[in-house]
Amino acid sequence: FMVGLGERQEEVSSLLRDLRKANCDLVTIGQYLRPSQDHHPVVDYIHPEIFKAYQQEAEELGFSGVASGPYVRSSYQAEKLYRRARGM
Repeated sequence: FMVGLGERQEEVSSLLRDLRKANCDLVTIGQYLRPSQDHHPVVDYIHPEIFKAYQQEAEELGFSGVASGPYVRSSYQAEKLYRRARGM
């Protein structure tokens, strides 16, 4: 999922908990970047330390694979995350 659209850190934490309750094993967290002037503007640029904190939180919640950073996208290291989650 993307961050930087005005969400609070508590909302991200709540989303991570909800995803785990739904048996989600893999999660990617990246910075929303406005593709064009026709799209919603970026509200916040998230500091890399916050991305690290989100990754740590997700790992503590039991996600098998986590990628969290400003340039992470849903397909970011997808095979690596999948293999880690499946114990390959």
